[in-house]
Amino acid sequence: MPLSEALQEAPGSLGTVRNAVLLLQLLGEGPAYQQLTDLAERSGLSVPTVHRLLRSMVLADLVEQDPRSSRYGLGPELTRLSHRYLARLPVLGALSPYLAQVRDAVGATVHVQVLVHSSVVGVDRVDGPQSGVFRDPHAVLPALASAGGRLLVARGDDEQWKAALSEADDATRVLADDSREAWAAAGSLVAAAVEPGGHVEVAVPVLDAAGATLAALAVDLPVGASDGQVAEAVAHLRRAVNAAMRTLGHG
Repeated sequence: MPLSEALQEAPGSLGTVRNAVLLLQLLGEGPAYQQLTDLAERSGLSVPTVHRLLRSMVLADLVEQDPRSSRYGLGPELTRLSHRYLARLPVLGALSPYLAQVRDAVGATVHVQVLVHSSVVGVDRVDGPQSGVFRDPHAVLPALASAGGRLLVARGDDEQWKAALSEADDATRVLADDSREAWAAAGSLVAAAVEPGGHVEVAVPVLDAAGATLAALAVDLPVGASDGQVAEAVAHLRRAVNAAMRTLGHG
């Protein structure tokens, strides 16, 4: 059953919330501002339903409407909520003191990634000799497009895995189908960047004391990095994760 049909069949207020979340997802995937009729067509919801939900979310600042075009886009309240959510993730605070150390040791950009549904989101990142840690809200990729994302989604549930496969190209899907078990057990993973002229991403999983996967810690090495450079990067990443988890364990 298509997602939009499942959401419309959900009873009462739960269905309303799910429909609202669907619209927020669509607003996040398309152009910055979108037409009401386009959102209705893409969601499978009726125009009156979409209009009612959007107006409610505009009042809550979850959505904003451009006064000139009357199109809708994501609202500023989402920024505040996302920062409040991230501030409550202990793993980010535990890793933060070690990101610059890894950057200095490896000489490359270091970032923390988390899995959200079938996407990998870059949360914290440090790059450049003088930079500090900052939020990186634009780093959202299909999970299978990065080393960290592959580590995370391979350890996720079957629904996340199926969704990630549906977003991948044929070659990546075949590779992923053959590799999920290995990725789920891997202590590190290397993957080429998806962007032309990009980098090689080396990632390690961040696990809590019970073995649950919290995040991935990754570093971007130049294309053509040697096996020795990769091994050195993995060693620095693991040391940072181990130190952060000891800190978290004493929190």
